[in-house]
Amino acid sequence: MLPYFLSPVSLYAIYVRRCFTASGLSQQTLQLDNETTLHFWGPNPKFSQATLKKPSLVLIHGFGPVAMWQWRNQVQFFFPRFNVYIPDLVFFGDSTTTSAERSEVFQAASVAKLMEKAGVERFSVIGTSYGGFVAYHVARMWPERVEKVVIASSGVNMRRGDNEKLLRRAKLEKIEHLMLPATAVQLQTLIGLAMSRRVDVIPRFLLNDFVQKLYSDKRKEKMELLKGLTLGRDDTPNLSPLPSKEVLIVWGDKDQIFPLEMATELKELLGPKTRLEVIKNTSHVPQVENPIQFNNIVESFLCDS
Repeated sequence: MLPYFLSPVSLYAIYVRRCFTASGLSQQTLQLDNETTLHFWGPNPKFSQATLKKPSLVLIHGFGPVAMWQWRNQVQFFFPRFNVYIPDLVFFGDSTTTSAERSEVFQAASVAKLMEKAGVERFSVIGTSYGGFVAYHVARMWPERVEKVVIASSGVNMRRGDNEKLLRRAKLEKIEHLMLPATAVQLQTLIGLAMSRRVDVIPRFLLNDFVQKLYSDKRKEKMELLKGLTLGRDDTPNLSPLPSKEVLIVWGDKDQIFPLEMATELKELLGPKTRLEVIKNTSHVPQVENPIQFNNIVESFLCDS
């Protein structure tokens, strides 16, 4: 393992944290109940009076590194117009629980409790990949609190066979080998599926640094989260529509984790107020590969009265 001062991941993390703090956010922790504590980035309490008039926006990360690694470009873009909240889901970063619950429904309940504890009555939500599962359940269970919903690259409508197809594309035996890479080779496979650009030139030492710094924490609990998913257990999509909600689906046209046809079907399943935007030449993380177009699409949707 590289020492801290030689680790590219550790040095870049300093830069990302500075981007967050420069956007008026601070790291905070709230105990939700006797079992669960969530770490999150949110508006600095010192400046709370200045942010009261802005609407609130929750960004929910996907399976992988902690939230700050997944939303840097969005935080800097959205903070002038929104009070931005970026939680680390349970078992990511410093968020934890002693509860035996492991489903994405539990994650959604934790996010909703966090916003209630933070004193936020209404908010819009953006979820990417696994975070899209969570965002969907937040909107489904608390429709009176959620204003608009953005689901990005998230196969909420996945079936039991979709994981099997994904593993065949990845040429791996177990889903945790893809979603929780333990080696440089496994991480390179994940990046190759998640990004549209070539990744075979990434140095091995950098891949190892990513694995050690970003994927080694709480591996047992995260494997339990993968097994605890309620979505994707059946041969048909197991979801209810969101007929009263304005929903935006954003997808990369080259997504190899959740292929584009899933987005087209999801649009029909979620209700008449759902629309789909496809970003060309991107894969599973369009918010990273083309943040300008992603941000503009989402802002237009959120700010359209």
